[in-house]
Amino acid sequence: MQAVILAGGKGTRLLPFTNVFPKPLVPLGEKPILDTILRQLKHFGFTHVTLAVGYMAEMIQTYVNHGERYGLDITYSFEDEPLGTVGPLAQMDHLEQSFLVMNGDVITNLDYSDLFQFHHKHKGLVTIGTYEKNFKIDLGIIDHEVNNHITDYIEKPIRVYQVSMGVYVFEREVLQYIEPHKYLDFPDLVKRLLANGRSVVSYPFNGYWLDIGNHSDYEKALEEYENIKGNLHLDP
Repeated sequence: MQAVILAGGKGTRLLPFTNVFPKPLVPLGEKPILDTILRQLKHFGFTHVTLAVGYMAEMIQTYVNHGERYGLDITYSFEDEPLGTVGPLAQMDHLEQSFLVMNGDVITNLDYSDLFQFHHKHKGLVTIGTYEKNFKIDLGIIDHEVNNHITDYIEKPIRVYQVSMGVYVFEREVLQYIEPHKYLDFPDLVKRLLANGRSVVSYPFNGYWLDIGNHSDYEKALEEYENIKGNLHLDP
């Protein structure tokens, strides 16, 4: 099994930490978050991982090397300039028929084997891991009619949305929709696929998930890590 980890971003929402480390090397417990991700992938039978790197790439290479300590074959795809969240895939010529794509800042106990089985069962070109997340609005929300007469007042409501986990399964065919050396983010790829009548599938997940791309979620991950790490499918 093969995985691509998107690890080339500057992580500006985690400044000043990312002035010192690239985001995948930000500490979580006693080791970087990337260490947790690689150990999980090994647990679920992945053998080859490609790291798409750009910002502070040399630090990631120095830490991970070629994956010897993880029992993984790790290679690198380099960005000379930012290519977005899926643009780097166009320059990878060794991808399998079905492969995992994920962000390098995700903490989850998702079963990747189950995700792949779901993907193949539903026959999508892309399957997106999704999570139901609550968003609290810290203001009073006013509902009103056209003539400005108020019809309702809702104090600090909570809205619930299905959000992308930053974990996907791609079919190799998706590369036909990604132009080489062109900047492309994942939401734009999804819109491109839908406009061409291609199937994009949602994989709903209700276990543990955090994207540590901002300070509040990173702080939460630091607080919870020791309690949850036993459930993260970590190989030694």
